[in-house]
Amino acid sequence: MAAVLMFVTLMSFAQNKDDKRIIEDAEKVMMTIRNTDKAVEKFFEDSSGYVVFPNVGEGALIIGAASGNGVLYENGMAVGMAKLKKLDIGLQAGGEAFTQIIFFENEKNLEDFKNGNFEFSAEAKAVIVDKGAFKKVNYSDGVLVIAKPKAGVIAGVSVGGQKFQYAPF
Repeated sequence: MAAVLMFVTLMSFAQNKDDKRIIEDAEKVMMTIRNTDKAVEKFFEDSSGYVVFPNVGEGALIIGAASGNGVLYENGMAVGMAKLKKLDIGLQAGGEAFTQIIFFENEKNLEDFKNGNFEFSAEAKAVIVDKGAFKKVNYSDGVLVIAKPKAGVIAGVSVGGQKFQYAPF
């Protein structure tokens, strides 16, 4: 019994340590993106919430897959952890790492995300972070997705087919 209790305690501590690292990475990503283009600030301030995935890995050779862990924010405060999974098939090859932020324009889209009912439309595209990019973008179907490549090369940036899980703190 003591061994089981010790194992559960160690697993809880490890999970909290991982969450803390993900939160720290998410904060760094937000700072970097804010420093890249000041116009993004309106989305951080006006959205109902946003989820930051600081490290998403994607690989493809005909069949592509991606995954990442992130943090959901409401009113600028971290409120829970999120997971991203993506699987797709098509003419594709390569691998990359990137960061992704999803801004929710209204409470309905945010609640859909939190309840596991959130899906991108088939034509959803990610805005690549670049100086001046946020002056000319806006929400599409109540959502804005931004991505910042970190390393690697893969043909195209698509967000369709992503699935999400959310767990509040």
